[in-house]
Amino acid sequence: MDKDQVAEILQEIGVLLELKGENPFKTRAYVNGARALESLSEPLDKMVAEERLGEIKGFGEALQQKVAELVTTGRLKYYEELKASIPAGMVEMLDIQGLGPKKVKAMHDKLGVDSIEKLEEACKAGKVAELDGFGEKTQTKILEAIDFKRKYASRHRIVDAIYASEPILEALRDHPDVIRCSTAGSLRRFKEVIGDIDFLASSKNPIEIIDYFTKLPGVINVLAKGDTKSSVILEGGIQADLRVVTDAEFPFALAYFTGSKEHNIVMRQRAIQRGLRLNEYGLFRSKEETRDPKLLVPCATEEEIFHTLELPYIAPELREDHGEFAAGEKNELPRLIEWTDLKGSLHNHSNWSDGRNTLEDIAAHMNEIGCEYWAITDHSRASFQANGLDPERLRKQIKEVAAINQKLEDEGEEFRLLTGSEVDVLKERLDFENDMLAELDVVVASLHVPGSDEADNTKRLIRAVENPYVHMIGHLTGRLLLEREPYKLNQQAVIDACAATGTWIELNANPYRFDMDWRLWQYAKSKGVKCVVNCDAHRHEHAGFLRLGAGIARKGWLIKDDVINTLPLRKLREALQKKRSEV
Repeated sequence: MDKDQVAEILQEIGVLLELKGENPFKTRAYVNGARALESLSEPLDKMVAEERLGEIKGFGEALQQKVAELVTTGRLKYYEELKASIPAGMVEMLDIQGLGPKKVKAMHDKLGVDSIEKLEEACKAGKVAELDGFGEKTQTKILEAIDFKRKYASRHRIVDAIYASEPILEALRDHPDVIRCSTAGSLRRFKEVIGDIDFLASSKNPIEIIDYFTKLPGVINVLAKGDTKSSVILEGGIQADLRVVTDAEFPFALAYFTGSKEHNIVMRQRAIQRGLRLNEYGLFRSKEETRDPKLLVPCATEEEIFHTLELPYIAPELREDHGEFAAGEKNELPRLIEWTDLKGSLHNHSNWSDGRNTLEDIAAHMNEIGCEYWAITDHSRASFQANGLDPERLRKQIKEVAAINQKLEDEGEEFRLLTGSEVDVLKERLDFENDMLAELDVVVASLHVPGSDEADNTKRLIRAVENPYVHMIGHLTGRLLLEREPYKLNQQAVIDACAATGTWIELNANPYRFDMDWRLWQYAKSKGVKCVVNCDAHRHEHAGFLRLGAGIARKGWLIKDDVINTLPLRKLREALQKKRSEV
């Protein structure tokens, strides 16, 4: 096991101990141990082999033994026994928004609640409201959170679908009897949340491909298996469907199963208007539905289907009937942004707040993967739960960034760290005064604790937008996909305010957020508002969110020139100074 896997287990042990009501000092030891591992700068297995775990701050003998056991054997008897001692339903209750270990334990001890079903019964009977520290409001919120969880039970974030689908798609490509293959459906259209994963393949031997598919690693259950279709459940609980067609049918099936339904309706209407019939099997010279190969209009690719229907190729991300046909008719479809256009991210965290990596490590890693710049925008002091920085600590960080950049310059490197802050938008002001913000390269203003209503939240964000030192608004609505609804907010009013002040809006590329929503970017673009695709990175791996964010930006019709962080460093610095030049 690597350090991140071990840290995750230590974190879980801390939660399980809290559920059991163990000594808080013992619980905290595991949580602190996890954090210490996350910020470790050398390989954990090396430290274990050299018996140097005691050098890690807070690592007593018991913790050293457990970590060594995990690293060397991949298992921990203590963890397995602890997990088995707690009803699984209690752990599942932690997935309900607003419930932490203390509340779950209190309801278990006083009401015997050990599952989500029993929790719902207790709430509906009014028993939870009667407990100390709960009340009617908490009880109502728990019921709402349970409904929310059920509503999205069969939905999955696109990042999970990508991770699940890529090895299967690669395996299909490697099979000698597969001619062509692709994902389809909402995954191919890059929807932020999907239902099932759709695979499509062409082959002369469909039965062999179906049999191969159902036996692939990652398949945990076969729901249905026919000669040309199969449905399975993958690890993680996502359903995946495979259809195998002839290679002549492949382009038509790919277009049909990619969708969307609304897009397909218009495509079929265009075909009918031209005396043709379009379906999943082909494009036919017929007034009636048919599969007669003699009437087929041959199309080797999707591009040829669009061309035959007098349209330029429409990228899968745009196939939502959100204006793509009108734009295609006028030959005004955008040349969408590519993820390789992005030069860096302007909203990220280090271990100075709640990130995992040091400034030096971040600079080295982001330089190595080819970024031109990377902004460090740790939390401001109001985000105390995230170890937010006060002005004194922030000024120390600015000096450290300057020293790192000087070292990079001396070594002939062009990469640079940028100073910054994710400053909290408070009820009446920003968390830092303007004199502090003026010292930073980048200022991201984010609402973390929403107000009481839409008007309050909208007013707060517009006030932040009007501050000349704020470059962008971060994760506009605060939503967490499949976990938390967006804050009540007049998004159009905030967009209009950004247009009036030259303030940018972040497309937060964290797959739990993808905020601002892709459906609003066409409006923002029409108002001249620029986008910033940001990772909101808390660890090195999150740099990969740039690729995901670019996919959502494409879905929002954005081109390279619409996105600020496609600019090279010199032009980015000019853009950062533009708003302040009017102060």
